[in-house]
Amino acid sequence: MSEKTTGLIHHPYRPPAGFDSPQVGIYKASTVYFPNAAAMRSTRWKDKTGYTYGLHGTPTTFTLEERLCTLEGGLHCVLAPSGLAAIALVDMALLSAGDELLLPNNVYGPSRAFADGELSRWGIRYQTYDPMNPADLEAKIGERTRLVWLEAPGSVSMEFPDLPALLRVCKAAQAGKGIVSALDNTWGAGLAFNPFDVLHDGQLGADISIQALTKYPSGGGDVLMGSVITRSPALHQRVQDAHMRLGLNVAANDAEAVLRSLPSISIRYAAHDHAARVLAQWFSTRSEVIRVLHPALADSPGHAHWQAVCRSGRAAGLFSVVFDERYDQAAVDRFCDGLELFRLGYSWGGPVSLVVPYDMPAQRGPAWTQHGRLVRFSIGLEETADLQGDLATALGHL
Repeated sequence: MSEKTTGLIHHPYRPPAGFDSPQVGIYKASTVYFPNAAAMRSTRWKDKTGYTYGLHGTPTTFTLEERLCTLEGGLHCVLAPSGLAAIALVDMALLSAGDELLLPNNVYGPSRAFADGELSRWGIRYQTYDPMNPADLEAKIGERTRLVWLEAPGSVSMEFPDLPALLRVCKAAQAGKGIVSALDNTWGAGLAFNPFDVLHDGQLGADISIQALTKYPSGGGDVLMGSVITRSPALHQRVQDAHMRLGLNVAANDAEAVLRSLPSISIRYAAHDHAARVLAQWFSTRSEVIRVLHPALADSPGHAHWQAVCRSGRAAGLFSVVFDERYDQAAVDRFCDGLELFRLGYSWGGPVSLVVPYDMPAQRGPAWTQHGRLVRFSIGLEETADLQGDLATALGHL
C-alpha cells in the first residue's frame, strides 16, 4: 500500500477519546462512516441517537439545536440556512393547495413576498389581519385557514400586539380545524419572553417559534441561520420531514459561530436594550421627531401589551422614529448619510449600529407611520454617548 497516497487517506491513527474543552467540537461531514452493514441499516438520526449523513446532523448541529431549545423553552429544533428559510420551511411543511395563511399586516416583508410568490403559485392563498385588533384576526379565520403567523413587535413599525389575546383566538379556532400558530420570535430572542408560555396560565403559547439566528444568537453580523422550535412531537416531525426533503443544512463553521456566541447572548441583549432605551428617550426630546416607536416607551403603540408579555422587563435594541412632515425623503436621506458610527445596512443584533430609512406604503403601514418619514435604528455595542453625538451631528444635515 502506498504510504504517500492511500496510506494518508486510510491512516490508522485515531486520537484518544475523552478530550473536553469549553467549546464544542466542529464536525464537518457529508459522508458518515458506519462500522458495519447492520449499523447502516438500523441507525436513526431523527431522535438524535445516531448519525447517517451530514445533511441530517452532526454532533455540532445537534448540540446547537438542543441549546436553542433551552433558550426558547422548546423541545425540538431544526436549523435552517436563514431566518427567511425557517419561515418558508414552516409554510411548506404545514400548507397544501387550497389552504389559507394569515399574516399580520406589519409582517416581515420577505415573508409576505414568499406568500405572494411561491405560495400563491402553489394554490395557497393568504390574508392579512390587524395584529392590534384580535377581533380582526378572529373574523379573518375561515374554514381553509391552517396557519397564523404572529410577530411581536412589528419589525419596522414596532407596535407590540396583545399576544395572549391573539393566541387565544387561534386556540379557540384550533378545534377540528388543525390551525397552527407560528411566532417570529427574533426580537424576543428567547430572552424577553418565553414563546411557549405567553399565556402564563399553564397552557401552551405559540405552537411554533422561529428565530433568525442571524441576529442576537449570532451577534456578530457574520452568520446567516434560522431555527424552527416547537414543543409538539407531531409538528416537529412534519417540519423535520420537510426539512429533510428540501435538503436544508447549515455549515459547521456557522454552527460553531453561534455556539460560541450563545453564552454571552443575555449580556449582549441587555447592553443593546439599555443603549436603545437611552437613545429612544433622547429622540423623544428632539423637535425634528414626531414619534418614537419603542415598545418600552409609555406612548409607543402596544406598550401595555409589552409590559404584560415581557415580564422580564427586557426589550431588543431596536426602535424607529418618525420625522416631522416638514422633512422630505431627501432630507431624511441626508441625515442617514451624515451618520458616521451608524452604518446603512439591513439586519440587526450585531456589534455595529445600523440605520435604515423606510418608505412605509400607505395601504400597509399603520396609522402612526403615515405622517412623516420613518427610520429604524439597530443599536450596537458602541458607547452610547458616542452614538448620541453621532445622531446629534447628523440631525444638522436635515
